[in-house]
Amino acid sequence: MAATTHASSMSFLLSHPQPRSAARSPYAPLRPAPRRVRCATDAAAAPAAATKHRRAADENIREEAARHPAPKQGLSAWYEPFPPAPNGDPNERYSLDEIVYRSSSGGLLDVRHDMEALSRFSGAYWRDLFDSRVGRTTWPYGSGVWSKKEFVLPEIDPDHIVSLFEGNSNLFWAERLGRDHLGGMNDLWVKHCGISHTGSFKDLGMTVLVSQVNRLRRAPLSRPIAGVGCASTGDTSAALSAYCAAAGIPAIVFLPANRISLEQLIQPIANGATVLSLDTDFDGCMRLIREVTAELPIYLANSLNSLRLEGQKTAAIEILQQFDWEVPDWVIVPGGNLGNIYAFYKGFEMCRVLGLVDRVPRLVCAQAANANPLYGYYKSGWTEFQPQVARPTFASAIQIGDPVSVDRAVVALKATNGIVEEATEEELMNAMSLADRTGMFACPHTGVALAALFKLRDQRVIGPNDRTVVVSTAHGLKFSQSKIDYHDSKIEDMACKYANPPVSVKADFGAVMDVLKKRLKGV
Repeated sequence: MAATTHASSMSFLLSHPQPRSAARSPYAPLRPAPRRVRCATDAAAAPAAATKHRRAADENIREEAARHPAPKQGLSAWYEPFPPAPNGDPNERYSLDEIVYRSSSGGLLDVRHDMEALSRFSGAYWRDLFDSRVGRTTWPYGSGVWSKKEFVLPEIDPDHIVSLFEGNSNLFWAERLGRDHLGGMNDLWVKHCGISHTGSFKDLGMTVLVSQVNRLRRAPLSRPIAGVGCASTGDTSAALSAYCAAAGIPAIVFLPANRISLEQLIQPIANGATVLSLDTDFDGCMRLIREVTAELPIYLANSLNSLRLEGQKTAAIEILQQFDWEVPDWVIVPGGNLGNIYAFYKGFEMCRVLGLVDRVPRLVCAQAANANPLYGYYKSGWTEFQPQVARPTFASAIQIGDPVSVDRAVVALKATNGIVEEATEEELMNAMSLADRTGMFACPHTGVALAALFKLRDQRVIGPNDRTVVVSTAHGLKFSQSKIDYHDSKIEDMACKYANPPVSVKADFGAVMDVLKKRLKGV
């Protein structure tokens, strides 16, 4: 089994509401809540369960939830600087209702939870509560994100939540890929986060961000929010536009011209967003959207905004649920802007601190070799980070040379004894295509993560019996052109090892039989 280490210097990840001098470490052992031992007479003594009636025909699930509000648990969350500035104000914090993206020193912010209040409930309580909500339609808990509302935005009114019942995505047992192509790995899994409403993991974070914007738009603000904007390599714009459309909030999208797939481009257009196609790369779009949101009352929706990470971290908790709260040994995440690797760490670590599990997995961040600034940083021993101009890659959503969340990623990797690996264009496309031959339909970004897995297996870093989860961030159908080019062997300087083009055959029985006899050996 792969060992996991925790960096004590990472204690700023999860904090308590008391002054720092008085707060105990969030990593200190928690006293479990008293648990009553049940006996056979309990069931007999309990009153008969009340008959549950279907809600009235003229009432929707949101209205039904309003009639049955959840009890107040005294939970809260807020923004704090990430990481704390060495000479900064130790008490600097901001309400989630403030429109703020940076700390007073210009650094990132992070959402922190009142861990003291959360720890009043045992790990078993939280496990049972989250499990009881899976697959239901009770508002808003039918969502894989909002089924963990207390760990996400505990104070938001359910009536303000904008959800498309995202999450609850498939954990795919990659049986044949592990058995036949990875040295007999029998515990290999792929978390299909792309099986979501807009076809990517970005839905998990966007439901949280747009819900908070929806809350703020109903509040008396001195400068009302006119819309929500983002720079995007495709998937973020699709998620933002869908959730804004559901809430009736204007969405503004900055896209790099001719650098995203048509499938990604059509999504924000179809959802009614204002789409600006700019003659620059993602980093250029990011610079422009930050300038625009500083001048206009447009809320910034990029992963610079830490609200999104609160939704994305629920995929980690979902993985634990799907393994019946057993912890995998490895989780491999594609990395571009680098918020997601931190979100996974945050979800796992929150569960560890609160006693839902006893450890966290080792994390691997997988980057395309054409956009690999974190890989270079890791190889330097974390001594020097060098932003770069990212080169074109089939994994276009992670074609980012100056990632916003690099510091977050470093925290996650150091705290879990993590690894950064890279994949060339040929390696990622071959890995994607080989996975497809075993029943998947992976996107190129998943190909990056799978290529990293192949390398770590070859290096014997990941063992054949290690329970390993590869995170698939988007649906393969969003990148069909890259697959077409691969199987047509039309990619320059690439052998396309697993190309499988259709065979042109005359409409003749003999010609068809000749082809099939060659393909079906031994017939």
